[in-house]
Amino acid sequence: MLQSRTLFGRPLETSLVAVDRAISEFRAGRPVLLRSAETRLLALSAELADAELVGRLDALASGKAYLALTPARLRRLGAKNRTETGILAMPTLDLARIEMLALKIDGKVDAPVAPASALDDAALELSRLSLVLPATIIVPVTAEQTAGEPLVEVDIEAVNGYRAAQAATLTIVGRAPVPLEGAPDTEFVVFRGGEGLRDQVAIIVGNPDLSGPVPVRLHSACLTGDLFGSLKCDCGDQLRETVQWMAENEGGILLYLDQEGRGNGISNKMRAYKLQSQGWDTYDADEVLGFDLDQRHFDFAATMLKQLGVTRVTALTNNPLKVGAIKAAGLEVDATQRVLGRPNVHNVRYLASKRDRAGHFIDMDALMARAAPKD
Repeated sequence: MLQSRTLFGRPLETSLVAVDRAISEFRAGRPVLLRSAETRLLALSAELADAELVGRLDALASGKAYLALTPARLRRLGAKNRTETGILAMPTLDLARIEMLALKIDGKVDAPVAPASALDDAALELSRLSLVLPATIIVPVTAEQTAGEPLVEVDIEAVNGYRAAQAATLTIVGRAPVPLEGAPDTEFVVFRGGEGLRDQVAIIVGNPDLSGPVPVRLHSACLTGDLFGSLKCDCGDQLRETVQWMAENEGGILLYLDQEGRGNGISNKMRAYKLQSQGWDTYDADEVLGFDLDQRHFDFAATMLKQLGVTRVTALTNNPLKVGAIKAAGLEVDATQRVLGRPNVHNVRYLASKRDRAGHFIDMDALMARAAPKD
């Protein structure tokens, strides 16, 4: 990893810094210059494009612009059985066409889909890191065309390696006792890094024995369920009941991970909720937006556990993806334990979808029995 020195002499890992800046630019609706060897392109979020900027890019593109879309979005547009990123040529950058292909529920593929390059895949990864819709306007450029422009420039290897690099730089930046209702002996430990510029939190409940398997839950943040008690999911129930169970059973560790909406971000989660209110299944709604089943990564969660001294876990989860991620990161999973929420008329379809489409270990009969009125 290349390093430079600042005015004050402190080394900077320049690839991480470049991606951090690229994320900020991309989220602000400004183009980012991606490069691989001698090839360069401008990448702009289709969601954030406006007519004036599209017009400027069109003048620069000379008919060579195109739109990069994810396999999920292409399938929803009618490109059947699509499993790879694809591109659609944009001889003229037409904002209405871009919106139809990238944003509209009733959009349809209107031209041949060509294979994407590694640069195009990196552009879509940048959109995911930026928590905007994964649809990117691409304009191939030369160094001469962009000379003197105040563009953030980043190599695709830096973009593709960003998540792993962030996990490797995780550090504890603060910790303090925070007594909770029903769990007064609790400590919050804050880590910097892991997913972009966000912080992550480990909640240590009680005094878990680190020499044996530690009860651990990886809990992705859910603003609507955790804080406001939304009935559309079971997240808040899982959060509070896990902490209570740990307090009553010699402790454990809950990692509260900033991965709202299965890693898609709060704005895209609300878009998906809007589609669900119109009858879409939770996973179909994500596919309309261009996302596959789950965008989350858990390698940094394992790094957090290792820094806390955990080597063996009892995984409190219904999600086999989390169990696999913990094992892949080099931790032992001695056992798993289900975490039950409460079904209701608003979330029962969601729970069944997680079971049927994402392989979650959810016993709907047991859940319904739990929710049944007691005599």
